[in-house]
Amino acid sequence: MSKESSISLFPPHIWAIVEALQAIFHDGAYADKVIERVLKADKRRGAGDRAFIAENIYEIVRWYRLLYTIRGGQARKEEDWWEIVGIRFIITGHTLPEWKEFRRVHHEKVMKGYREARANRSIAESIPEWIDIMGMQELGDVWPATIRALNQPAKAIIRTNTLKTTPDELQARLATDGIKTERLGAEGLWVQEHRSLFRTDAFQQGLFEMQDFSSQQVAHFCEVGPGMRVVDACAGAGGKTLHLATLMQNKGQLIAMDTEAWKLAELKKRAKRNGVHIVDPRPIESTKAIKRLYDSVDRLLLDVPCSGLGVLRRNPDAKWKLSKDFIARVKVMQQDIIQRYARMVKPGGKLIYATCSVLPGENQDQVAAFLASEAGQSFRLEAERVILPQDDGFDGFFMARLVRAELPKTTPAAEVIGDAEI
Repeated sequence: MSKESSISLFPPHIWAIVEALQAIFHDGAYADKVIERVLKADKRRGAGDRAFIAENIYEIVRWYRLLYTIRGGQARKEEDWWEIVGIRFIITGHTLPEWKEFRRVHHEKVMKGYREARANRSIAESIPEWIDIMGMQELGDVWPATIRALNQPAKAIIRTNTLKTTPDELQARLATDGIKTERLGAEGLWVQEHRSLFRTDAFQQGLFEMQDFSSQQVAHFCEVGPGMRVVDACAGAGGKTLHLATLMQNKGQLIAMDTEAWKLAELKKRAKRNGVHIVDPRPIESTKAIKRLYDSVDRLLLDVPCSGLGVLRRNPDAKWKLSKDFIARVKVMQQDIIQRYARMVKPGGKLIYATCSVLPGENQDQVAAFLASEAGQSFRLEAERVILPQDDGFDGFFMARLVRAELPKTTPAAEVIGDAEI
């Protein structure tokens, strides 16, 4: 916690934060969509104002359980949210202005409540009790460091579109727009200043996509190459699809599938901007879409629906929307997908199972269950990778690469000429 200091606050900014929090917690809206709407509502706000509003919305969402515990109960009314905002500023070391909206927020009481709340890990780390219990059951001693890392703000990482430019060229191009970056891996750039990133000509020309560094590892893990037939069967809006296309050098066939056709429509727009022309979007409207591809695919990526616990740092509101029932249902869905879709892989081809969860129950356990099943008998585990958020400071991810056995080679029947066998 920082040393106590004054902070310049402006009522319109706090009203915007309060309005957003009510939409997120009372109406069930997604935080990123709410923030986008709130920031567009007043064109007079500068970059600093927008950053202040967005950061404080995310941080209050992230630390909501801790904040409402200090307050003595969850926020129900507008004035309660003002209290929550005030508590947030006090525990981060600031003195509140003497506004009537903060009249019920007292420094000594807040700090006493803060000290007491920190004695309970699930409150101190601001997570639902049941997630804390599940995390300990599945990850054991690794869990405390994991949830601590997941409470850090997400870094802004972009992936260079190597079909159009190089990381060094992109870095120099962004620098001319006042956007500072650091090189990260083969294609990544860590954005130090995030202002107007999507308004740059570099973005409009498809020179980069926003993609966390852990997520960037999935396409590389697939071991694709030019000329292959590749299926991304849970493509969504296509972040990994576009990355696969660059690694294939825009050569071959890349089939992007999803049960939500509107997501594939968004992918088509992104592919056009990226200069990607090998993507073939195919909505999954029936089992026929899968069966048509049986035994024909070199690589199959199954980035399956999951709890999303590995990406809480960028989607902190997800932990308040999750339930034990949802995780139980999504595990059934994951196993169903891998069981039904695996037939697309041709003999000698590879299936890549991936999630953005940190729970072994959604990861290693699902792979083991598949391999032990009848559908998985022809597959073997070639490699797996676990990325925890405390490892390098990026999202939590899991990926496993399975190889389908080659068909046994048959000995040609001997040719018989007369009584002689050749």
